[in-house]
Amino acid sequence: MKLLTIDFETFYSKDVGFSKLTTEEYVRHPDFHVIGVSVKNGNGEAQWASGTDRELYKWLQQFDWENSVVLAHNATFDGSILSWRYDIRPKFWMDTLCMGRAIHGVEVGGSLGALTERYGLGVKGDATKWAIGLRREDFTEQQLSDYGDYCINDVELTYKLFNKMLPGFPKKELHLINLTTRMFTEPVLRLDIPLLQQHLADVQETKAKLLANLTITEDGVERVVEVDELMSNNKFAAALRSLGVEPPMKISLTTGKEALALAKSDEEFKALATHPKLEVQALVAARLGVKSTLEETRTERFLEIASRGELPIPLKYYAAHTGRWGGDDKINLQNLPSRGDNAGKLKMATKAPVGYTMIDADSSQIEARVLAWLAGQDNIVKAFANGEDVYRIMASTIYGKAFDQITKEERFVGKTTILGAGYGMGAAKFQAALKNSKPPMDITLDEARRVIDIYRKTNPYITALWREAQQVIVNLSRGEPAPLGKHKVLKVDTKEQGIVLPSGLLLRYDDLQSEQGEQGLEFTYKTRRGRIRVYGGKVIENVCQGIARCVIGEQMLKIAQKYRVVLTVHDAVGCIVPDKEVEEARAFVETCMRWTPDWATGLPVNCESGAGKSYGEC
Repeated sequence: MKLLTIDFETFYSKDVGFSKLTTEEYVRHPDFHVIGVSVKNGNGEAQWASGTDRELYKWLQQFDWENSVVLAHNATFDGSILSWRYDIRPKFWMDTLCMGRAIHGVEVGGSLGALTERYGLGVKGDATKWAIGLRREDFTEQQLSDYGDYCINDVELTYKLFNKMLPGFPKKELHLINLTTRMFTEPVLRLDIPLLQQHLADVQETKAKLLANLTITEDGVERVVEVDELMSNNKFAAALRSLGVEPPMKISLTTGKEALALAKSDEEFKALATHPKLEVQALVAARLGVKSTLEETRTERFLEIASRGELPIPLKYYAAHTGRWGGDDKINLQNLPSRGDNAGKLKMATKAPVGYTMIDADSSQIEARVLAWLAGQDNIVKAFANGEDVYRIMASTIYGKAFDQITKEERFVGKTTILGAGYGMGAAKFQAALKNSKPPMDITLDEARRVIDIYRKTNPYITALWREAQQVIVNLSRGEPAPLGKHKVLKVDTKEQGIVLPSGLLLRYDDLQSEQGEQGLEFTYKTRRGRIRVYGGKVIENVCQGIARCVIGEQMLKIAQKYRVVLTVHDAVGCIVPDKEVEEARAFVETCMRWTPDWATGLPVNCESGAGKSYGEC
C-alpha cells in the first residue's frame, strides 16, 4: 500500500487548544479551523496547502486515501480532523507517537521534538509560539509561508522517525495502533441524553443529601459533621468507616509507623475518587475542596459530547508500563463504575448505532490463569482448563472442608486469595482487601497470615517464580542474563534493562539501582514520576499483565477481521454487530476470546460475554 504522511496546523489560542480542551472538544469546537495541511506522498517531497475547508477538501482529493497507509505523529488528532472535518477515512493508520511509547516505554518524551532529538534526525521548529491566537486570515503572506515550511518540516521529521522505528517493530502492534486510532477517529456509539440528564440530577441530589446529613459517632454519641471538619484525618477516616470503607494506611517517613494515607498525593486516597459508592466520591470531593465528584464531571462531559455527536472512544495505546491501554480525554472508560446504587448508568447511556447490537466479551481470570501457566503450577492450570471452580477449590484447602460444603463467604475468601496472593501479597494487605470488599469481610491478622501461608505452601511453583523474578532484578542490575518463567515466552534483555514480552516489545526497568534495606537489597527503577520500588512479586505482576495484554490484543485483532471493535476495557473487548446476526456473532467473539496464540500453547483462557443495545446491557 502507498504511504501518506500528514500533519495539520490548526488555529489555537489561550482558550481554544490542548491546554484547555480535550482532543474531542478542540476539533469539534466552533472556533476550530484548519490553517493548513502538509502531505508527503511516499518518499516524495512534502506539499503544503492552506485555504478554506472547501478548498482544502478539494486539494486533499488528489491523494488515494482509501488505498493508503496514513502516518502521523499523534494520529488521533490528525485522524479526527481528516475524518470529522473532511469525511476522509484512510485504509490504515500508523502513529510515531504510539510507536515511540511502545519502543521506549511510557516514560519517553512523546513530543515529535523529543523523539527526533533522541534519534538525531533534525530540529523541530517553534512557529507555534508566534502563531498563537492567529486565525488563518490574520497571517501575512510571509507568515503563512513560514508556517507552511514549519509544517513540511514536521512531516519530514515524522517520516524519518517512522523509518527509524519501523524495522523490528511488531506487525501485529501496528494493527493494534490502527484499531485504537479508529476507535476515536471513526466513532459510532451514541449517547442517551435524557438518561444522562436524569443520572446527573440523581448524582447531585445524592451528594447534597450526604453532605447535609453526614454523621459520625464520637464517644458513643452520633452527631452531624460539618464539611470543613473533613480536613481532620481522624474525622475523615471515621466518615469513611461509617460508609463501610476502611481508610487507606501507609508507613510514615517521619515516624516509621503506620499512619492514615489521606494526603492528596497518596495513591490509595486518590483512588477513592473513583470508588463505586457515590457517597465516598462526595467525601473525597469535599476534602479536596472541589465542587463536583468524578461521577458528576464525567456525566457532564458525556452530555457535552452527546451535544456534538457520537462518542469517540479515547484510548491511549501503550499507556501502562505493562503495555495495557489507558483512558484519555478526561472520560477514562477504564474505571466506569460497575457496582453500587448508581452503577452502570454511563454504560447504559452508551448505545450501539441503529441496526446494531453491542457485544462485550471479558477474558475470565486471565491474570490468574497466566500466572499458573507461567509458573508451571499445573494443578491450577488443569483446574482452569477443566472448567473447575478454582476459587472453591482454594477455599476447600483454606478451611479444610469438602468442596461441596464451602459457603458463599468462604468461596469469596478463596477468590480473593487466588486473585490477590499470587503476586506476593502479605497478610496485612490481604486483611485490608477483604475489609474493603463488597460486602466487607473482617478477619484477624492471624487468620490472614494463616490463609497466605496456606496459599504459598500449596502453590510452590508460584512462590518459586517470585524468587526467580527477584534474581532477574539482581542480574539486570549487573547486566547479566537470567531465565524467567516456563514455556520460554519471556526473554531478559540485559542491554535494554528489561523483559521482552511475547509481542516483541519491552517491559522496561530503566536505571535499576539498589540500596541495603532491612531485609536485604531493595531495588528501584527510574520514571518521570520518581523512582519506583520493584521486587520479585511486582515483576511477576507486571509480566502477567503484559502477557495478558498480548493475548487480548491478538484476540481483538481476530474479532476485528469480521466485526467492528469499538472499545477495550482492561481484559474485555467490545464490538458492534448487525442485529440480525447477534447469536452467530456472539459465538464467533467467544471463539476468538478462547483462542490462544501459538506461543501460548497450554494457556487455559476462557471468557464470558453479553449482548445488548447499550454497553450497560452487555
